[in-house]
Amino acid sequence: MFRLALQSLAFRKGGFLASFVALFFGATVLLACGGLMETGIRGAVPPQRLAAAPFVVTGDQHTGRSVLPDRVRLPAELVATVQHLPGVERAVPDLSFPVAPLDAAGRPAGPALEGHGWSAGQLAGYAPREGAAPGAPDEVLLDEALARRLGVHAGDTVQLAVAGSRQGFRVSGVAAGSAVTTSAFYFSDRQAGVLLGRPDQVDSIAVVPSAGDRGALERALESAVAGRSAVVLTGDDRGTAEFPDALAAPTRLISMSAVFGGIAVLVAVFVVGSTLALLTQQRRRENALLRAIGTTPRQLRRMVVGEALAVALAATLAALLPGWFAGRWMLGRLADGGVVAPQVSYHEGWIPMLVAGAVSLLSAVAAASIAARGAASARPVEALAEAALERRWLSAPRLLLALLCFAGGTALAVVTATAMHGTIAASTAGPSAMLWAGGLALLGPGLTRGLTAVLGPLLRLGGLPGYLALHNARARRIRVAGAVTPVMLATGLATALIYLQVSQSVVAHRVSTDLLAADAVVTSSTGGMQPRTVEQIAALPGVRAASAYLTSEAFQVVPATADDDGDVTELPVAGIAGDAADRVLAVRPTAGSFAQLTGDSVLLPTSWTARKGQEVGSTVTLQLGDGTSVPLRVVGSFEAKPGFDTAFLPADLLLAHTSTGLVPQVLVSTDPGTPTDALRAALADVGGVPGSLRVTEPDSARARAGDSGTSAWINYLLAGTLVGYAVISLANTLIVSATERRREFAMQRLIGATTRQVMRMMSAEALLVALCGTFLGTLVGAATLVPFSLALDGTPRPQGPLWIYLAVVGSVGALTFLATLLPVRLALRARPAEVIATT
Repeated sequence: MFRLALQSLAFRKGGFLASFVALFFGATVLLACGGLMETGIRGAVPPQRLAAAPFVVTGDQHTGRSVLPDRVRLPAELVATVQHLPGVERAVPDLSFPVAPLDAAGRPAGPALEGHGWSAGQLAGYAPREGAAPGAPDEVLLDEALARRLGVHAGDTVQLAVAGSRQGFRVSGVAAGSAVTTSAFYFSDRQAGVLLGRPDQVDSIAVVPSAGDRGALERALESAVAGRSAVVLTGDDRGTAEFPDALAAPTRLISMSAVFGGIAVLVAVFVVGSTLALLTQQRRRENALLRAIGTTPRQLRRMVVGEALAVALAATLAALLPGWFAGRWMLGRLADGGVVAPQVSYHEGWIPMLVAGAVSLLSAVAAASIAARGAASARPVEALAEAALERRWLSAPRLLLALLCFAGGTALAVVTATAMHGTIAASTAGPSAMLWAGGLALLGPGLTRGLTAVLGPLLRLGGLPGYLALHNARARRIRVAGAVTPVMLATGLATALIYLQVSQSVVAHRVSTDLLAADAVVTSSTGGMQPRTVEQIAALPGVRAASAYLTSEAFQVVPATADDDGDVTELPVAGIAGDAADRVLAVRPTAGSFAQLTGDSVLLPTSWTARKGQEVGSTVTLQLGDGTSVPLRVVGSFEAKPGFDTAFLPADLLLAHTSTGLVPQVLVSTDPGTPTDALRAALADVGGVPGSLRVTEPDSARARAGDSGTSAWINYLLAGTLVGYAVISLANTLIVSATERRREFAMQRLIGATTRQVMRMMSAEALLVALCGTFLGTLVGAATLVPFSLALDGTPRPQGPLWIYLAVVGSVGALTFLATLLPVRLALRARPAEVIATT
């Protein structure tokens, strides 16, 4: 049978090309997901500045399964402790802080860069090409590329925005010779700590060993940091000491590739199965004759599966290189979108390729087995009868599976609407879309028959072409349902997934801005402001109140015990000045007041104060963004929107535990009648960098995005992939159907029909397919989005503009007409008599 399968492939190249395209696309997606999975598992971030040090001691950025959002720093005295360990040749401290170059007028002269101590620059291989190393507090060294871009040489003076203030530095030298590709400013080690504002702390310690046992040195380093929130890194892990933002990449990449790849496999099985089912239906008479001459059901199944396996093997081999590039491209787009750090190195070895290839082959076999089941189980006489006219489509397993899909979709919809709150509702709403779509697809022929009856009067308005299209749809309802299903998938799933993400973004932004009652938000073009700038803004004419406003995450850690693994609960937090909160925030406490928000205190949402031991007046311990655990007095509570809990801390407390110690934004409340232009003019001479402050509207206030970027990319990638699969399925179905109907078109032309009339008839059929698919897809979208919207903001209508839905429907509709009419027009180019003679 396998030899017969190969012969069938050679004879039906055009038909199996459709399966090849679908399997190639699926294998490419799976290979890309495999590469992202391995990249996440490895979490490789090659070191740059610290590459010459085999060991790097740095702060532990993890708390439970979460990554701390701010830098965990080490005490400076640990450098001396490490230096005196046996086997250590050099212990080099490393610091990073933002530095923005300024022009002569004090305006930013380019993107913000980083500043480091000169010892780290020497470790990176830099050596002064002209001038000397920085020694004095007012000296700085630049690399060649940066010096060339700023147009300076040794001895010149440069203006820099450091620690939120403008300072002039003499260029002590220009360095060259390093393999580091990122430009930076290098100061003396002592001055680097002063500029950071934390001279008693360092980011990391690079350890260069002397000759000896490196294993013993690693154990000594681990003993030296025991009991501290520090880790010893080797290999590619050292890069995370330079780029701590990359630590979130493994969790995000693994979860995204697992979800994305899993759903891609399910959709691939469905799309490939529908394509193979269409090809199997085209060969009903052939299969019936094989059964009639003694072919067993098992042999027939082996033939169909063999054909699919051969096509899948070819498609998988062809997808190996495109899959690698697709994974690398996806990682680049994730880095551009801020989901992962750009320093994460892409890896895809033979294991993910082998697994992705095996999954692709298994999905093809599963799809072929489903497609072959009907042809193999039918009796020969019944099969010959079915070959003449399509009648049977519903079976007990198909009906049972459809009912299970609807039951699962209903259960998830109920859970989403009643038990979920906020953006977490997407975790159940997303899978429900697949279940609704699967159930409707399984019952597609029956639903298409009903919709055809409803749309019949509309088609009849088209005259004879509409009349013929209606009768063709009734006679070929199973084929029509095969075309309606991908339209439904593209419309329904794309609408659901896109609106899921858009609704989350819209509501999250609305919730964050609804907290504010400020008239304006002040930000700095240099990346941050000194805390004293807030006082200067508050003293300006026409300003009623001003407060620093910053956002982060805090964590409530439950330690592990003998009976419990412990837990870490994440809580978004915002820093605000208690004495100005009532005038810059719209929040009104239900208990306590913002006036008490001073020192080590917190104002919690009522969902937290309802728990035992966290009532107003009690003390809760939260781990702040830099890993410091702080006991906090609960001084009040407020009613937060369900699913969007936020706690308020004193701004100066939260500021002390951020990476830079700079104020990112200031909320300003002005006196009635004070124009924005007046505030903007008054800010011209305020701040450490005059002219760097910007006034924006309150709805531009920035909040920490957390993992919302990952969620957005998952939804958009899923939507794009599902639409791509649906496009392939739709094109395959319509092209194969048009090829099969060449004889029908020829007969119509021989009895007098013109090419234009045939095209009008097929246009009417395309309209029927588009309308049926759009209606069913809209049902899928509504069944998914209504419960989600109720959980998100209490309204049944999804958030986001209407044009998204119209764009999806319009694009899918245009594709339906194109995929229908183009192959038909090509089929009509042949002479009718030649078609009749050869088919």
